[in-house]
Amino acid sequence: MEISNNKVVSLTYTLKLDHAEGELVEKVDKTEPLVFIYGAGMMLPKFEENLTNKVVGDGFEFTLGSTDAYGDYQLDMVVNLPLDIFKVDGKVDYEMLKEGSMLPMMDNQGNHLQGKVLGVENDTVRMDFNHPMSGKTLHFTGEIVGVREATEEELSHGHIHGDGCDH
Repeated sequence: MEISNNKVVSLTYTLKLDHAEGELVEKVDKTEPLVFIYGAGMMLPKFEENLTNKVVGDGFEFTLGSTDAYGDYQLDMVVNLPLDIFKVDGKVDYEMLKEGSMLPMMDNQGNHLQGKVLGVENDTVRMDFNHPMSGKTLHFTGEIVGVREATEEELSHGHIHGDGCDH
């Protein structure tokens, strides 16, 4: 069965920065493969495009530039926020605000964001809301280990069932 829309794809992969010999970012093996519904918007469009029509046992290797991956690094996504918004019960938890900490946050429209603490100065916290992989070139190698039809329930929910999914 070939990979196409509404197929459940299982794959292994190695992600490195820049090229095949680049810094290792992540490795996913057959014990816990990446499983997703192809065409459901769960994955980067160009990632999926590189898997189109592949079958179980096929290998893959491709590189995505930042514009096809998580976008370019944007300086306007680095902001200073008032220290007061980090108070809980009137106190600031400075352990939570350590440089490099990732914090779940919400913008004025209710969108959930992940922010990285860059530093704390006086009454402000400098946060970076760029995706950690923005501005990076990503090199993937891997193998297709499973392809099947998605169930109607999976398609209606937009995600795979099983493997810890309780609905």
